[in-house]
Amino acid sequence: MFSGIVEEAGKVTAIQRDGGNIHLTLTCSFVDQLKIDQSVAHNGVCLTVVSIADGNYTVTAIQETLDRSNLGLLKEGDAVNLERSMLMNGRLDGHIVQGHVDTTAVCTAIEDVDGSRYFKFEYEADPEMIRRGYVTVEKGSVTVNGVSLTVCDSEPASFRVAIIPYTFEHTNFRDIRVGSKVNIEFDIIGKYLARMMEFSNK
Repeated sequence: MFSGIVEEAGKVTAIQRDGGNIHLTLTCSFVDQLKIDQSVAHNGVCLTVVSIADGNYTVTAIQETLDRSNLGLLKEGDAVNLERSMLMNGRLDGHIVQGHVDTTAVCTAIEDVDGSRYFKFEYEADPEMIRRGYVTVEKGSVTVNGVSLTVCDSEPASFRVAIIPYTFEHTNFRDIRVGSKVNIEFDIIGKYLARMMEFSNK
């Protein structure tokens, strides 16, 4: 379980392909605090630490994960938003994030507004996906590359988010351009409500 409050943007130091899987090796400031089998969110994707050595750690992404996320597009040197799992005795500063990416979206516009930036993202949204709660709502929560954000201008297949300077400088939002692909996790509460409504209508 995560909160969507990114700790830092780590760096990819190596990528190894193994059949349909990839092993991602990264470095960050808290490598020496990690343990084997620990969960860490990478651009919002929950992955398990499988090895730690020489100031780096490695995680493995399977084909299912690569199909649903942007991890397969990573290159050596790329910045990746990192968050360790949430402590249950602390404040929930973001929202409930599972680390299970639902789909990817494409950045279609970036607008500078008084020191902050608005990013617009578009994604494929078929009726079945919408019925199951894979949508955004105005002023609701959404996770973009692991960052907990508030939705504005919610549409059936697009939304915008406002990024303050701090978030821009401390996450890989600084690398997002028009055309960039990002990971999206929709709000789990919305998914549960959609599921409950589906059963209540039967």
